[in-house]
Amino acid sequence: MDWGVLAGYWPFVVGLMVTGVVSGIAAGLLGIGGGAVIVPALSNALLLMGYDAEVVQHVAVGTSLAIIIPTGIMSARAHHRRGALDIDVLKLWAPFIVVGTFVGGLMAGLYSGDVLRIVFAVMAFVIAANIIFAFQTKLMGHLKGSNITHRISALVVGYVSSLMGIGGGSLTVPTLVAFGETMHKAVGTSAAIGVAIAVSGTAGFLISGWGVDGLPPLSIGYINLLALALVGVLAAICAPWGAALAHRLDQKTLKYVFALFLVAVGLNMLWKVVVG
Repeated sequence: MDWGVLAGYWPFVVGLMVTGVVSGIAAGLLGIGGGAVIVPALSNALLLMGYDAEVVQHVAVGTSLAIIIPTGIMSARAHHRRGALDIDVLKLWAPFIVVGTFVGGLMAGLYSGDVLRIVFAVMAFVIAANIIFAFQTKLMGHLKGSNITHRISALVVGYVSSLMGIGGGSLTVPTLVAFGETMHKAVGTSAAIGVAIAVSGTAGFLISGWGVDGLPPLSIGYINLLALALVGVLAAICAPWGAALAHRLDQKTLKYVFALFLVAVGLNMLWKVVVG
């Protein structure tokens, strides 16, 4: 496809640019990697453009993971400069996150688009409920000194995050808080962990999507290069803005807003499954 044809998709391009700005700020603000914004936005955009519903969710998830790489790096660096990154926890989580995420990325090709939407929706509801009721801290708080619990948590977070296309922050942050980290250190460390999730998950989706029919143009496996370029660059630029805001704004208000957003996204995903 030449650039003249691509120019005809200006609403899609503008939508990707807006998604990049919003997801970048969200990544730094909440340590979520931006995937919770990128996946539904990119999925909806591709569906509106008429691409196969069976591959759209896979492309949205895989591309989201690729986009999170630069976003997570910028966000993690910003938090590290403020002393909000626990290197010991990062070393403990990273190897197991990589394994869980890579396996999830490879297995994604075995699941239908609707299965991935259901996974995203259910986990969005669980994450939102945990934000409001903080049940994870009550269930896991007594395990905060256990390395094996950290490692198992990393495997689970990595696997689920790869299927959702998120940097894992919405799962990692409450887990680290339950294990005794402060909110700011949990957010900063989560951003760095999200980079490991994104790199490993991207590799898995690239391999599992290789040679699949019906992919949007400029795609390699389940990674769309146009979305990667536009959203990735803008998200990486905007991530430090979110990180700066995170140290100024009321975290309780931000968590409730994020919870409502997740419920809305989850309902939208389930609606797509129901109406086909």
